[in-house]
Amino acid sequence: MVDSKAARLFALSACVVLLGTLAGADQSQPGKEAEPAWQPLFDGKTLTNWQSTKFIGEGAVKVENGQIVLEAGRNLTGITWTGPELPTTNYEIALQAMRVEGRDFFAGVTFPVADSFCSLILGGWGGTVVGLSSINGVDASENETSQSVEFEPGRWYNIRIRVTPAKIEAWLDERQIINQDLEGNKISTRIEVDPSRPLGVASWRTKSALRNLRLRRL
Repeated sequence: MVDSKAARLFALSACVVLLGTLAGADQSQPGKEAEPAWQPLFDGKTLTNWQSTKFIGEGAVKVENGQIVLEAGRNLTGITWTGPELPTTNYEIALQAMRVEGRDFFAGVTFPVADSFCSLILGGWGGTVVGLSSINGVDASENETSQSVEFEPGRWYNIRIRVTPAKIEAWLDERQIINQDLEGNKISTRIEVDPSRPLGVASWRTKSALRNLRLRRL
């Protein structure tokens, strides 16, 4: 009886040691690496590293209440990055944008793609068109990325764009809306938004607000 009890105690102790070893191994070898850190592109107070984009007939650009406000212009109003050099692939850009007034695109985000540039249009061509401009010279309203989304005025939308050597991807409020292969396709911007390069956000005859602009390298 004593020997049987001792054996049970020994087996229980061995199980405890084994479980502790496994737990330690799980902690020392996590299954997932930490995600890259986001770097802010807007300090919430000034237009440091940004400038009002030199369009023709642009509206006023100002910072208030932690937001960049783009007043409706005769056509385009926007901001263009003037800070340190940005990556051209293997990166993500994210921001929040709101249509305050108007019925056209409230966020046309222009960004680098390898040795070219592209724009993600949100709410264009009368207020609902979403897509990339341009793919093989075809606008967001007509190429394979074109889709329709009803945007609510006065609501913040989360936008995230990822550029890798293989694809341009984009998410709207965590729903993927763009999954565009790059191989065999020519990527470009419309001439009207060329002043937004290398990175910019513009609106078309629409008042909009931007905040929480940030970037991370992948």
